[in-house]
Amino acid sequence: MTELISKYLQYLKIERNASAHTIKSYGNDLSQLLDFATRENNQESVQVHEIDRLTIRLWLGELSENGMARNTIARKVASVRSFFKYCFKRGYVKKNPAHLLIVPKKEQRLPKIVRLTDIETMMNLADGDEPRQIQEKAILELFYSTGMRLSELTGLNITDLDLKQRQITVFGKGNKQRTIPLGNKALEACNRHLQTRKKLLTSKSNPDAKTALFIAPEGGRMYPRKVQRIVKDYFLKVSEVTQKSPHTLRHSFATHMLDAGADIRMIKEFLGHANLASTQVYTHTSVERLKKVYSQAHPRAEK
Repeated sequence: MTELISKYLQYLKIERNASAHTIKSYGNDLSQLLDFATRENNQESVQVHEIDRLTIRLWLGELSENGMARNTIARKVASVRSFFKYCFKRGYVKKNPAHLLIVPKKEQRLPKIVRLTDIETMMNLADGDEPRQIQEKAILELFYSTGMRLSELTGLNITDLDLKQRQITVFGKGNKQRTIPLGNKALEACNRHLQTRKKLLTSKSNPDAKTALFIAPEGGRMYPRKVQRIVKDYFLKVSEVTQKSPHTLRHSFATHMLDAGADIRMIKEFLGHANLASTQVYTHTSVERLKKVYSQAHPRAEK
């Protein structure tokens, strides 16, 4: 079954154009199911046709009993359903044991955001003259100015940045391309970075790194884990927000835009969401906008 899982992951990569994060997560989920089925059947290995609906339900029950979050379990159900659908269509199983498997209802967790004053403080702290610090400032400005995802930022090439047109092109989920306008602060930070970027290249820099917009300390293309550490280090200095990650800057971008009166449909385009429902979560976090509308509209609000 291990070989079949590998074939499925290749299918996700080549035919479905899935992200590296999705492929890794689905691979881990299926490996966990395989380990459980092996233990449950008291065998050294199991074949895909030996995993039935009961085995899957027992596995999910164990995950729940161990305190796993519903959102994580829901993702694992999606992994298993996708895998067995693939197996059924290609004749590896005669019956799909994951068909009609119930997905646990996800918890509605509101996005964590950072106050605008803390954003300003963080950007001021990032000011510096060393190439590495100049790059870090550009990374922070791009995250907050565009709302792009971590994977989108690390995938950026120099040619994706157009200073004259004041815009940047990113490739999102499913390799979908979108162009995002850049504000003065982000333009200034990126322009400074381009002037010192070559100093970050090393003898170990490969052709891919030489085209990348951001460079890792070792000289290669900037990678997600390093960016996460950079953002977390700055958050630790300025904010008590519990989620100190690049995604928090993405959430803050969307919420602050909504607070300032931006149309939620435009924010959807900025974020690269396929459905408006994904963007509407920000309407629940935009408390300042609710207060503003209330004070302006309710007849007794300011009395």
